[in-house]
Amino acid sequence: MEDYKYLFKVVLVGNAGVGKTCLVRKFTQGIFPPGQSATIGVDFMIKTVKVGDDKVKLQIWDTAGQERFRSITQSYYRSAHAIVLVYDVACQPSFDCLPEWLGEIEQYANRRVLKILVGNKVDKGDEREIPERIGQSFGDANAFDYFLETSALDATNVDTLFHEVATRLTVDMKRNDDQYDKYKDDRGGKSNQTVTLWDRATTQANTCCSKHA
Repeated sequence: MEDYKYLFKVVLVGNAGVGKTCLVRKFTQGIFPPGQSATIGVDFMIKTVKVGDDKVKLQIWDTAGQERFRSITQSYYRSAHAIVLVYDVACQPSFDCLPEWLGEIEQYANRRVLKILVGNKVDKGDEREIPERIGQSFGDANAFDYFLETSALDATNVDTLFHEVATRLTVDMKRNDDQYDKYKDDRGGKSNQTVTLWDRATTQANTCCSKHA
């Protein structure tokens, strides 16, 4: 068994064509897939990163953006530790749909889920339709935990995105661990009350799923 301390499930959502699959493959495989076809349903890839002295495994789920797959992809929200909402900075309609995606997150995801807003394809400088300040403003107004712009084509902020996710989730998990340890100490190491930490990441999840190396 691979040695790691935490396992986190990260789900990418957003309109079709905004570059979710390219972001995932750039981070996990170091490649930009030319002529990438639309994702059918969901797919996932795995990568282990270091956060301080800890090994953290990210299970990154790439969801289809087409309307006909919504009922499938919505089922993946509930167990997510982080949701990354992606739009294309050169495509106004993808930005205009953000409130709809945000509504789904609020309806189906855990209330403590880490919410990240990403404006992708900043390599298309001359074609940009959404200024960075507009994306940042939307993120601030809708209580996103983090906002940044990326490019899967030239790797701008791709590693930064996923390392930020891993770091924030690890810090939160350690805080929960400390609270749990303090609770046990206060009870003399014993408790007849069940204490459930939020989707404790040391538990193996989705073991029935095939893994992409």
